[in-house]
Amino acid sequence: MSKEIEDHRLLNSSSNEPFSSVIEKHVSRRNVLQGGLGMAAVSVLGGFGLAGVSGAAYSDASKQKAPATEKTPLTLAFESINGSRTDAFVVPAGYTAQVLAPWGTPLNDAAPQWREDLALTPEIQANSIGMHHDGMHNFALSAATASSHFLLVMNNEYIDQDALWAPKGGATNAETGKRPADEVRTEINAHGVSVVEIKKDTAGKWSVVTDSKYNRRITSASEMKLSGPVAGSDHVKTVFSPDGMLARGTNNNCANGYTPWGTYLTCEENWPGYFVKRDDRQQDDDRIGLELERGRYGWETAAGDASEINGEFARFDNTPTADSADKDYRNEPRAFGYIVEIDPYTGEKAVKRTALGRFRHEGCWPGKLVEGQPVVFYSGHDSRNEYIYKFVSDVVWNAADAHVAGEVKDRLAIGDKYMDKGTLYVAQFAADGTGKWLKLVPDSVTRDGRTLASALNLATDDLAGIIINTADAADLMGATPMDRPEWGAVDPVSGEVYMTLTNNSKRTGQGSAASYTTQGTAIEAPGVGFETAPVNAANPRADNEAGQIIRWRESDAHAEFDWEIFVFGAAASDADNLSGLTEMNQFASPDGLYFDEREGGQGILWIETDNGYEGVTEATNDQVLAVVPATLQQAEGDAAVIGADNQAQLKRFAVGPNGCEVTGIFATPDRTALFVNIQHPGNWPQDDDATAVTQGSVRPRASTVVIQRADGGQVGV
Repeated sequence: MSKEIEDHRLLNSSSNEPFSSVIEKHVSRRNVLQGGLGMAAVSVLGGFGLAGVSGAAYSDASKQKAPATEKTPLTLAFESINGSRTDAFVVPAGYTAQVLAPWGTPLNDAAPQWREDLALTPEIQANSIGMHHDGMHNFALSAATASSHFLLVMNNEYIDQDALWAPKGGATNAETGKRPADEVRTEINAHGVSVVEIKKDTAGKWSVVTDSKYNRRITSASEMKLSGPVAGSDHVKTVFSPDGMLARGTNNNCANGYTPWGTYLTCEENWPGYFVKRDDRQQDDDRIGLELERGRYGWETAAGDASEINGEFARFDNTPTADSADKDYRNEPRAFGYIVEIDPYTGEKAVKRTALGRFRHEGCWPGKLVEGQPVVFYSGHDSRNEYIYKFVSDVVWNAADAHVAGEVKDRLAIGDKYMDKGTLYVAQFAADGTGKWLKLVPDSVTRDGRTLASALNLATDDLAGIIINTADAADLMGATPMDRPEWGAVDPVSGEVYMTLTNNSKRTGQGSAASYTTQGTAIEAPGVGFETAPVNAANPRADNEAGQIIRWRESDAHAEFDWEIFVFGAAASDADNLSGLTEMNQFASPDGLYFDEREGGQGILWIETDNGYEGVTEATNDQVLAVVPATLQQAEGDAAVIGADNQAQLKRFAVGPNGCEVTGIFATPDRTALFVNIQHPGNWPQDDDATAVTQGSVRPRASTVVIQRADGGQVGV
């Protein structure tokens, strides 16, 4: 989630023990325990395999892997660069950086070439690359050209009305009053997903293939299918889809994912802010955070315009107006909050995979893939004190379903098989470095002994109702509130999972108390719960603005895991700089993650930031850092894996221009190009050279940046 559109409301009213409290106990135990308690005593993730595992995930010594000491450790072959605060993209010596596919780039001849004074219309924006690039992935057109000619699929998360409407001085009635229909349509078309064919020439320069048959936009107006437990249920019936099988649009798409069968996953994050429900609100409306007065951009105010077609604007006002749900739009928000699957190679309707839960998804990342084992996906709910989830398919993986470039398959039908039936879990972390996955199914037993269906006032078999109320269900099961779970990354060899906990500005001081409402009863709970996440040894600031990254390893049965803190964000000068960061690698608010597997099963973990912590912002803009994590172990007594003895392994690789967030990331299969996105820059880019410092003032455009070594070698090594 961009800090530009953060929702600072506290929506979790549970009294579940927060992760800050778990961390405090976990760090304290490390100072006194010796063995026998998983990661609490010694890192189970060190070396190239497991070292001294004895926790929940690997209680059987026969499951331990000996360190593969015969391997030569992968080494980062660049020097950490200085921080930067310029209108330019900065890379190490010997590297180049090119601007590619900025907002407004035409996808076909229906849109004009970009110019500074271009006045956007609904038609132009629908045929151009969308605004505010975020998560993205690459899809090969052939095995032979997988690293030089492929489809780039990326999210367009939200809009900057000042930049969008710059030629006319800003949006009409942006804060109050009725919005013009065509302005709203243009803004709707600037959201969603862009699919674009790109190609590298012999000189190493990349370009968009205009008028490619693959180029298209999926927007907040595109019709798509609902699938999984919620599809066809009463929960999602509307006047647009009386049978509850269709949805219209995908919104606020932040991070992403991909599937082994060759499809793209886009994730709906801060979508509640687009909807308004003034009365007759249901439990999930409040828990997920629908607006009460006006949507983020006031799209609902265009309802009733003479040009309106099929309730295209009215659907954003969800106040009931009829005697049944299939005659109004009260259920429209229940068609949002999902993982959306897109086949980048076809024009088929996208599919909302409801079995993976309904909340503010940051992204969706596949777990380690094993023939004959279920397919697993991880996701985080990006809000303060929300939860980490995973989905485990009922069907086991069949390698025959794997994507092969150029092969004709019904990829969305394969998605039906793996993503429509399975079990959704939520994570519960314990202080001893272990954790449990709690099932979110109707007959799960809550902390007070009721079935989950009963606790949510649902029918005994209403799985769709559990999904609609995913966050409430997680509350009732006792999940651990986290500091804004954002991106994840999975080591495809070891199966280790990394996830950023970007920050929690609502953490309170030691000994504070707060009130909670549980099933209508107000409870005073000193020092524990959602409204208060007290300071602790690992997070001593009352406002945890720096964040951290955690990692864990699963058990074979998918029921338990071992966890540890990988690195804490901080300013180098902070008294609580728990990972020993220096001026050359200090960072805060870790956001994007990407595990870049290299030859021999090792890999680079790339870390992107969306920082608002003054201690770091005064020294550098948002950045990209790199570390080779497989070789790093947590020293006894250290609060995190990255500590005083090894923090030099964490290097700053790139820095973005002023005002931006660095987000979205992947490498080409040959690792000679690293792609990142620059979102909401303040005054950039001026031309195709991403490293050029802007002279004067330009209309800012979110853009993809392609980083390459000048000698054509692999990036980072």
